[in-house]
Amino acid sequence: MEGLTRTELDKAESRDAALGKGPLRPRDAATLVLLDRSGGQTMVLMGRRHARHVFMPGKFVFPGGRTDPADSRVPVAEGLHPAEQEKIAKGTRIGPARARAIAVSAVREAYEEAGLLIGRRGRFETMKPDWQSFAEHGVQPSLGCLRFVARAITPPGRVRRFDTRFFACWRSDVAVVLPDGGPTDELQEIVWLPLAEARSADLPVITRTIVGEIEKRLDGDPGLEPGGPVPFFRMVHNRFVRDIL
Repeated sequence: MEGLTRTELDKAESRDAALGKGPLRPRDAATLVLLDRSGGQTMVLMGRRHARHVFMPGKFVFPGGRTDPADSRVPVAEGLHPAEQEKIAKGTRIGPARARAIAVSAVREAYEEAGLLIGRRGRFETMKPDWQSFAEHGVQPSLGCLRFVARAITPPGRVRRFDTRFFACWRSDVAVVLPDGGPTDELQEIVWLPLAEARSADLPVITRTIVGEIEKRLDGDPGLEPGGPVPFFRMVHNRFVRDIL
């Protein structure tokens, strides 16, 4: 994506997102990239979006979605690693509470879309309906395992725009996998794909780009240590650029 003009990017994404005026300000969003290398190769969890969706219909994506205001008030067993929190806030006016809320939304979306409860075994009580499965299965949501691996802002001219932070964690960080999946119908199909082959799937342009970035990160940092380099994609002066946070 780096170096593409807005016209070139509009053409590349013409089948992925509805073009239009849309909101001027991107909304905070988070995505969860779940990785597994227990079988000798690195696998990544992805799901196919319903064809009826306006945003990226029929494409394979990572579980994710918009950050809700209530996400800032969800108790967690462990907060973000300080180095990760610092990276999320870099170059922004984001404070600790908002950074935490964005990370919490990645955990919530992984549950809602893929039926994955990320956290630690332990008593968890909440009145929030979005988190009742954590309480029912005795899982305390946790952010300590999350690694901030990429950021991307949807270009102007889309019906919906998001400022998305991509978080990665390992399959071993999932305390419970719900057999019937999550409660939403955002994703039709949940699959594990070899990371090396995932870019050949039917992916949106940005998702394919992030898969490549994660491959690069793992080559030099197989353990995803806290505070690692984070690629940041956005449109500047009518051209898509890649910076490092």
